[in-house]
Amino acid sequence: MTTVVAIDGPAGSGKSSVSKAAARELGFDYQDSGAAYRALAWSVLERGIPTEDADAVVASLDDFDYSIGIDPDHYFVRVGSTDVTDAIREPRVTGVVSHIARVPAVRAYLVELFRRVIASSDKPGIITEGRDITTVVTPDAPVRILLTASEEARMARRSAEVTGQSASDVGKQLSSRDAQDSKVVDFMNAADGVDTIDSTHLDFDQTVSAVVELVRSR
Repeated sequence: MTTVVAIDGPAGSGKSSVSKAAARELGFDYQDSGAAYRALAWSVLERGIPTEDADAVVASLDDFDYSIGIDPDHYFVRVGSTDVTDAIREPRVTGVVSHIARVPAVRAYLVELFRRVIASSDKPGIITEGRDITTVVTPDAPVRILLTASEEARMARRSAEVTGQSASDVGKQLSSRDAQDSKVVDFMNAADGVDTIDSTHLDFDQTVSAVVELVRSR
């Protein structure tokens, strides 16, 4: 039976890179749930649908053809036949993804999609990371982690990842994303039974090791 590891946390906490590296070390699959929200936002923008029109966004789900590579060594995100792995990280997508993510019907649709992806794994385990994985998507996962860090650390890390934007702009986007998403789900505080890993004073390898050790201890 596939072991499910659920990891939540705020923007810039390192969820994606840490989860992918931990999955690779454990021989697990890896699912980036945020990629689906970003892919939907990209699709909506490409089709000229107003991102603030919730009804139109929900209607677009009828033909949202999404696929993701869950092998950490063969990661990709596609919408139809288009590889959007890099495109979904563009500032124009980042700027509107919160409009998409806070629509209840969108969240419900994608929660079921995430569960199907988890069920498709044929590895010993799968790490799924996002905002509400520990509480909504897989509340019964045997390992549930809140990966967090101070706001200063998260801003510095996100600024190092993003090109073409000033540190100030990146910081504003990060704070705005957290503020918008926190209206929908609490990803800043660990729910009952969820372990917290604070990476403020840990480097990348130390954070990966902390996750791997916690999984193995369970």
